[in-house]
Amino acid sequence: MMDQATLAKRVKETSYLEGDFLLRSGKRSKYYMDKYLFETQPDILGALGARMAQRRSGVTTRIAGAELGGVALAAAASLAAGLPFIIVRNSKKDYGTSKMIEGTLLPGDTVLLVEDIATTGGQVLEAAKIIVEAGARVEKIVAVIDRQEGARENIEKAGYVFEAILTRTDLGI
Repeated sequence: MMDQATLAKRVKETSYLEGDFLLRSGKRSKYYMDKYLFETQPDILGALGARMAQRRSGVTTRIAGAELGGVALAAAASLAAGLPFIIVRNSKKDYGTSKMIEGTLLPGDTVLLVEDIATTGGQVLEAAKIIVEAGARVEKIVAVIDRQEGARENIEKAGYVFEAILTRTDLGI
């Protein structure tokens, strides 16, 4: 399995961009971690899936990821953990089943919610709310990268456990 230093190096070398970027949070940044550049590399995705799966507890019944960036991560963690996964939509689709959650989520399920990059935690908190409204429990939120710009504080303030596989500091940014 890929060690932590190698994982950090691979994530940074594949996805770190410099410039002037507008983030989903509305903040501007001089750097951007393009999640699709690291999530589409099989060695990185496999290592991340394994690390996320290791962070589940003995009561975890499902892995969840929000579209679009959390889907590959949830699938990789699902494969590594041998647990089913669900996809939490950003908005209800207006055709077919019109569901906010794809896959099977049962009332009483205990969910490990995975996230790609956490800045303020806004998107993952929206996903957590949808999971809870469906009658399940979010046991933990695990992000690939914590940009260390308030996500941990906001997620913990909302009552969730938060862990990050890598931080901005780990990446030397």
